[in-house]
Amino acid sequence: MSSQADARRITAPQIQARKGGEPIVSLTSYHAHTARLLDRHVDVILVGDSLGMVMHGMETTVPVTVEMMIVHGRAVVRGTKRALIVVDLPFGSYEASHTEAFHTAARVLKETGAGAVKLEGGRRMAETVRFLVDRGVPVMGHVGLTPQAINTLGSFKARGRDDAEASIILDDARAIAEAGAFAIVLEAIAEPLARRITQEVAPPTIGIGGSPACDGQILVLEDMLGLGDRVPKFVKKYANLGPDIEKAVASYADEVRARTFPAAEHTYAPRLVEKPAKAS
Repeated sequence: MSSQADARRITAPQIQARKGGEPIVSLTSYHAHTARLLDRHVDVILVGDSLGMVMHGMETTVPVTVEMMIVHGRAVVRGTKRALIVVDLPFGSYEASHTEAFHTAARVLKETGAGAVKLEGGRRMAETVRFLVDRGVPVMGHVGLTPQAINTLGSFKARGRDDAEASIILDDARAIAEAGAFAIVLEAIAEPLARRITQEVAPPTIGIGGSPACDGQILVLEDMLGLGDRVPKFVKKYANLGPDIEKAVASYADEVRARTFPAAEHTYAPRLVEKPAKAS
């Protein structure tokens, strides 16, 4: 494969075609630097509204604005060449009407350069998903634990652990799939339910606290790197960078206070100007 082909961006239809095939690798990113590091290794980068909690110290994702999503989305697109970039539509920017959803999604795609948007909700959002897809907006769905609904859910606990709730989530996934979503995130739901949804819906499923049977997986980057304070059960830490960063900062602070940094090798000597030779 040529280097030009290697650099071509992954598209939503390509992700949709991965159903039942090679697992889809996804992570979140919120700025260009980490996006650049992820780009060679993942298929999908989600600019999630989790940035409100991870980057801005918010208690929930509810206060996140469209403007925040655009700023971070634009940065992630700048830092990447290969991965499909998906941007969350934040709470309050798409629920009121199909038209509102389209205007928000169109603005996000145009101002960030991303390749798709993601929205939360099942049956209640199915017609909105259909409306967007019919108008050229690739949509990733999200069912199960939906953080934007935290004020009605009451907690971030796992969902679908009893038959009644599992039936509702299964219907939600079916509705979003039939509406044309190219992929569906399954968050914090019982493993048998995530497995069943994956078997029954046409689009690929991307689990985050779902099942190894899902067609792909996603985690919040800061959680899997050991930078998060509150880490859900479904997170595996692949590194523990928090203590390492604090140790490095402490060493830097000690050396600055002791005046051992910067050392000579970190400073610039004056430029030597050669004097013209005297005429003989």
